[in-house]
Amino acid sequence: MEMIEKGGTRPTVRIHRDLYQGTEQWLAARCGMLTASEMGLIITPTFKVAKNEKEKAHLYELLAQRISGYVEPHFVSNDMLRGQEDEIEALTLYARHFAPTEAVGFITNDKWGFTLGYSPDALVGADGLVETKSRRQKYQVETFVVHVLEETIPSDFLIQVQTGLLVSERSWCDLISYSGGLPLARIRAYPDAKIQAAIVEAAAGFEERLAAAHALYRKAIAKAGNIPTVRRVEGEILA
Repeated sequence: MEMIEKGGTRPTVRIHRDLYQGTEQWLAARCGMLTASEMGLIITPTFKVAKNEKEKAHLYELLAQRISGYVEPHFVSNDMLRGQEDEIEALTLYARHFAPTEAVGFITNDKWGFTLGYSPDALVGADGLVETKSRRQKYQVETFVVHVLEETIPSDFLIQVQTGLLVSERSWCDLISYSGGLPLARIRAYPDAKIQAAIVEAAAGFEERLAAAHALYRKAIAKAGNIPTVRRVEGEILA
């Protein structure tokens, strides 16, 4: 793990090069942590604090992970499987045509009094990030028509990209949009102070609500009695 000091008295950015994305160790490192890929659940596309069922569900999911130390498995769709293969091809093309990349498992930053996490698709040198997206062809065409010329990040990915820049404290992020059979799209994003301030505000409020819910959980456990149970993994349940 590499720790990077950015002008303070101690390192805040930590690059976990010893982790591999998707492994049990990677899941354990992310357990209970608010991360870039999920930030869109707690902040709206207009950069307001989300107050809806998705935000509430995510709060309880992360609280459960912090209590249990366990990340429940998620359904992997065909689109997600295709995306994993497309990511490899997209990064290969990026390295061939733009710049060499480095794969790392996870980056964390705790400068705000709480920790945010980010799993980059790749690092570029000392200053850059790469975030890849596998797209259906209609969205790839839309990306070229609407976003490439204007150099704007599609709204679906803007919060994630800005959170990645915030956590990593890097200077830029190349969003790579990939759709097999169509040209590769690259859009470079830079830190946006206004968006990142909104992200920090939303995350701080989320952490406060999560802590309050955790206190109520402990109070309820004390009242109801802490009767332990045994977790069965999915394979044991199906058997």
